[in-house]
Amino acid sequence: MLPSQALLPAAVFALAALQALQASNTFIAAVYEHSVILPHPTEEPASPRDALVLMNKNMDILEEAIKEAAQQGAHIIVTPEDGIYGWRFTRESIYPYLEDIPDPAVNWIPCTDPSRFDPAPVQERLSCMARNNSIYVVANIGDKKPCDSSDPNCPSDSRYQYNTDVVFDPEGKLVARYHKYNLFRGETQFNYPKEPEVVTFETPFGKFGIITCFDILFYEPAVVLVSKMQVDTVLFPTAWMNVLPFLTAVEFHSAWAMGMGVNLLSANTHNTSMAMTGDGLFTPEGPAAYHYDSGTEEGQLLLAELSARPRLSPTYPPAINWSLYATSIEKFPGENDTFSGAVRKDIFTFSELRHKAGNYTVCQGDLCCHLVYQMSDKRQDEVYVLGAFDGLHGSLIKYHWQICTLLKCLSTNLSTCGQPVEMAQTKFEMFSLSGTFGTSYVFPEVLYSGVQLAPGEFEVLHDGCLKSKHRTSKPLITATLFGRLYEKDLPHPLRTSH
Repeated sequence: MLPSQALLPAAVFALAALQALQASNTFIAAVYEHSVILPHPTEEPASPRDALVLMNKNMDILEEAIKEAAQQGAHIIVTPEDGIYGWRFTRESIYPYLEDIPDPAVNWIPCTDPSRFDPAPVQERLSCMARNNSIYVVANIGDKKPCDSSDPNCPSDSRYQYNTDVVFDPEGKLVARYHKYNLFRGETQFNYPKEPEVVTFETPFGKFGIITCFDILFYEPAVVLVSKMQVDTVLFPTAWMNVLPFLTAVEFHSAWAMGMGVNLLSANTHNTSMAMTGDGLFTPEGPAAYHYDSGTEEGQLLLAELSARPRLSPTYPPAINWSLYATSIEKFPGENDTFSGAVRKDIFTFSELRHKAGNYTVCQGDLCCHLVYQMSDKRQDEVYVLGAFDGLHGSLIKYHWQICTLLKCLSTNLSTCGQPVEMAQTKFEMFSLSGTFGTSYVFPEVLYSGVQLAPGEFEVLHDGCLKSKHRTSKPLITATLFGRLYEKDLPHPLRTSH
């Protein structure tokens, strides 16, 4: 455990650093992808002592990453969802790992005043990490809130349990607390908040908002933070299980930052057995730094200098009308035989790209996808398709996607189109992809062989065309426009406080 009091020079240094930062238009951000030490799976709750022992083991690792980031000049570091205790829990077995996290309005520095509230050793240690290293620290822990029969929604065990992000400033003060609103399937140990929380806080280097993992796919609170609250940077602790071809962590998170026009600081857990890897520092122009490693069990620290207020940057991308080009043209003529294929459980309409170059149109529902392309070489052992999907995704929680994609198939058998692919050999001289989207929320993705991004190698024009700037430097897995029609989502079947 770190000492409860920080040294005076650290506080003086933090004040001087923040004052200097006020004159800067940039800041240095860090994210840490953490290989979490997990508890033994059990339905029996651990003792509070054993729970704290496990959490301290993880915090030992996080503390080293925080120290290193601070030494390299970082002003803020984001650590992953589930990064302190993992995820192998029932509602009962997670309880010893939870703490009562107060509203930040109480103006509390746990590091210097640990006894002000109920024992909170995790918050105390995180606060000291921030204070002793003069850095904003973002972490994911669990919050518990007692309730009683006066609350008709109070659970039978008389408490609410929330998946919670906390932020401590360079003095160690708790400045933000966010309860995850969109719980992923299996998170039965937690409750849904009664209402979505839109959590923001100001820093000398911009306005920040915070969401957690599955939240990023929904309107509340993710889009609200950007569109209504006008945050500059979104903090994003996540435990993201990669799902090719469209929902690999680095692929989708970079696309979301570009589509929403904000910085996204994405910190992922690392567990290859659950396909968890991929974090990064993403901007409206593309990734500033990212990491994807499905071969080892090592953690990874990333740092990058970002624009503090990207909307004021001279390189900030112009507004895009995502359907302007596609709705202004006729369907491309030529061979256009279509067939159905599944991307997981979503049934796409595909058309095979039979030639080295061509123009294709594929439609499904209200969406028509247009593609102009030229391959560097038409290989006989690789098949690409143009695909369209317009419909609801998800088995229990259903939300509406519109997707246009240029996609490599797993094999030359067309029945494999839509199955996960990580490697390819075909490069493209050019491609241009567009669609008749019914939404302004569209996220552009380009993924190369080996699950590599393509920073600086493509652009989105103001009329909604996703275009390669030149010949692809690596073989292509997919170029995708991923649209979200939030207004067509079905009501959430599980969002209840019970």
